[in-house]
Amino acid sequence: MPLLIDGHNLIAQMPGLRLSDVDDEAQLVMILRRYAAQRRGRAIVVVFDQGAYGHPQHLDGYGVTCIFARSPQDADAQLIRRIAAITNPREWAVVTADRQVAQAAAARGMRVIDSRTFAQTLATLESPPRRSADSEKPERTPGQSEVEEWLRLFGEEEGDDHQ
Repeated sequence: MPLLIDGHNLIAQMPGLRLSDVDDEAQLVMILRRYAAQRRGRAIVVVFDQGAYGHPQHLDGYGVTCIFARSPQDADAQLIRRIAAITNPREWAVVTADRQVAQAAAARGMRVIDSRTFAQTLATLESPPRRSADSEKPERTPGQSEVEEWLRLFGEEEGDDHQ
């Protein structure tokens, strides 16, 4: 089931993410990419209010499409327009806590998932199972491809001088 997500609405419910973070959108997208990867074939469209990051072309990929609206009001309008345009609405779910967006989705027969509920789902995905102190593994070192992906996301090339 593809998802249409009210991005900043979801960020506000995510433990460890803050709307005031400069890269809050990128952090959420990385979590959503992992979620999409675990559920093969699941398309995710996330609509953000105008964000400080503001580079959706760097965030698209791995099953996630990002749209940045011009203002918070435009984000809700964008979500409602997309809900109205979906050809098979019963195949989609909408993640939001916004009443108007949820009503528009329900009127089209779409499943509505509250942002807080979905954030809890994502948080369990992010939290590794607890281990005893004796079986604690050292922190994982990211692989080269993961480092390259983060550098690409933040618009930096490996070897750039930052002085």
